Amino acid sequence: MSVALKQSADAPINRTNIPCDFDHGLGTRARIGIIQLATDQTSEHEFRQVMNRPGVATYASRIYNATTITPETLKALEGEVEKGTSLILPGLRLDVVGFCCTSGAVIIGDDQVASLIRKVRPGISYSSPMAGAIAGMKAVGLRRVAMLTPYVQEINDRMRAYIEARGVSVPIMGSFSIADDAKVAVISERATRDAAIALAREAPVDGVFVSCTSIRTLGIIEEVEAALGKPMVSSNQGMAWHMLRLGGIKDEISGFGKLLRTQLG
Repeated sequence: MSVALKQSADAPINRTNIPCDFDHGLGTRARIGIIQLATDQTSEHEFRQVMNRPGVATYASRIYNATTITPETLKALEGEVEKGTSLILPGLRLDVVGFCCTSGAVIIGDDQVASLIRKVRPGISYSSPMAGAIAGMKAVGLRRVAMLTPYVQEINDRMRAYIEARGVSVPIMGSFSIADDAKVAVISERATRDAAIALAREAPVDGVFVSCTSIRTLGIIEEVEAALGKPMVSSNQGMAWHMLRLGGIKDEISGFGKLLRTQLG
């Protein structure tokens, strides 16, 4: 005699192999990878504001860096680049990879950073804050710029030489002279705005460049441009613009300066 067992009302139910369909996922227009520094408090926040475009997806990894920014600590980033690249969607499509350190791109050299990234991602489009800024300055017609940085003088001198070797003159430069990356991230936007405007008024320039991904700039670019009647380019804004354009995104984005309404030349 068999006895039928009733299933308890609270017994677990497991359903497997439920039918589903698939789409193309995120980043249908562009998939952008970003290698950020472990200490960077600013760039990720600013990139989200600029690159929040339909069909655009960003994916970041972080690499170790010393808190104190010197030529020696920046050079040490070279050994982290391939690892940082390998951690971004391994085996899956990316359209652009960016190395998010302005001074690091100068000390190591953009060509060398791009070469290291392409060992992991052959043929990938490459950007950095410096590569993006130089392309951006040229796109908006800046041939003479006032440059504002947070760096110590040795880095300032090398950055000025790097930019001028690529066809943009830097007749005036100013610095907050802060080596601690954590302190750079809490420089007030007002201080950066006022310093950028004052520098650009001291010499005959076409516009202003504010260097460093840790400095907060996105909220002041429109104010600086309105005060000067000239374009402002910053590290995060320039790199975000460059990565979007390299990824085939031609959207004109308002609210963050003339550059983001400009196409890549």
